[in-house]
Amino acid sequence: MAHPILNRGPVDGQRIGLFGGSFNPPHRGHLAVSVSALRRIKLDWIWWLVSPQNPLKDPNEISDFAERLAAARALVTHPRILVSDLEQRLGTRTTAEMLDAIEPILRRGRFVWIMGADSFAGLDRWNDWRDIPARLPLAVLDRPGFAQAALTSPAARTLARWRLHETDAACLPFLPPPAWVFLRQRHRPESSTAIRRSRQSAPAPLNPAAK
Repeated sequence: MAHPILNRGPVDGQRIGLFGGSFNPPHRGHLAVSVSALRRIKLDWIWWLVSPQNPLKDPNEISDFAERLAAARALVTHPRILVSDLEQRLGTRTTAEMLDAIEPILRRGRFVWIMGADSFAGLDRWNDWRDIPARLPLAVLDRPGFAQAALTSPAARTLARWRLHETDAACLPFLPPPAWVFLRQRHRPESSTAIRRSRQSAPAPLNPAAK
């Protein structure tokens, strides 16, 4: 089956946000971040790139890829957000590898890498992390309790001279990397970690046959 990204790619010049993550599970907080980025950076599209396995996370804590992909697609109804299995199809293990693999596509549009403040706070632990801001502008969206950690992180210090004021966020897709912006936003209560913990602590359903 033809893949909507690999086979067509973006229309030349479109502004596209790449939002990678485990989405374990996806929730409305992810959706709120995406809608905020669409509006404030004036993007044409956001592509959710559901990761088969985050190298920094315990595989035992990651739900089945097909389940996460299906849940993300069921959640997203916004006409300008595309949920993709691109990383699985490419067979790449890291963000840097994936960006290398889609370099011909990146040259056709104006791309921005979107990430939460929690991810940005630990960006220096990613494989080949410097390759990411060297290749794409970054939009860092605030998450509850992570603003301070993100803005004092090794990545923030390394990239300090290229930080934009958030009122200039719409300029981001047009700037050569490195460039980044930290966007404060209304906090959402949802958290993938909290959702997983609540599911694990929920009582098992009764078995009618056992009555």
